[in-house]
Amino acid sequence: MNENKTMSDRAFDIPDRDADDVRPYDRVLSRRVFAFCIDYLFVGLLLIPVAILILIFGVITLGLGWMLFAILVPAVALPYVWNTLGGRHQATPGMRIMGLRLERLDGRRIDGMIAVVHSILFWAGNVVLTPLILLATLFLERKRTVHDLLLGTVVVRNDR
Repeated sequence: MNENKTMSDRAFDIPDRDADDVRPYDRVLSRRVFAFCIDYLFVGLLLIPVAILILIFGVITLGLGWMLFAILVPAVALPYVWNTLGGRHQATPGMRIMGLRLERLDGRRIDGMIAVVHSILFWAGNVVLTPLILLATLFLERKRTVHDLLLGTVVVRNDR
């Protein structure tokens, strides 16, 4: 890749090795939707034991511990994303089931911090701009989302 490009220029580039090959991006959008649903099922299941622990902690602390329920979902979801999307497979369990992985355009590995920022940008974009922001995937090259553009990432299929 050309090293003289600015970061904003690189955010819109697709890696050279995939420039002409669309197979790694075939049906990625529908697979991302199913992967999202699968991951939310997993996070929901992980919430149960943590909620039980908070319930018990709240009883022991005469109700003070129950304030932790306010941060329950992020306290479970962010470590889930850090350890899965930021792990060696560069994919959450839902993404792995659907045959997807997240890649950086500069070729480096996805680390935990990039994974968490990716997730936070997804939710912030949806809160601020409503889910209509996801319509960008219908028009952007390789079905990338806005948060993919901002972070210089792309979701590809593992099997292609």
